[in-house]
Amino acid sequence: MARNNSKVIPECREVLKQWKYEIAAEFGLPVGGGAGAIGNSTDTEFAGELGAMGANSNYVGSWGHLTSRENGSVGGEITKRLVAKAQQDFLLH
Repeated sequence: MARNNSKVIPECREVLKQWKYEIAAEFGLPVGGGAGAIGNSTDTEFAGELGAMGANSNYVGSWGHLTSRENGSVGGEITKRLVAKAQQDFLLH
């Protein structure tokens, strides 16, 4: 079965990407994304504080070193926040 990862609103791509790194930082996951990260120029507020950007970091430029559970927790949190936002917008209208 083919996967369709196209966005309904293409402009949301950068916002979702930013959320992904912010949530990973909140969860303490070492994914980098800030200055000096390989192949990624997205900055995260807490990445340096969490040690993801240090010289001794095992950061390899991808999310592949994380477990499925860790990666899934980030996606689940994005979904949870999107649903909460949609519910809030619905109640306001």
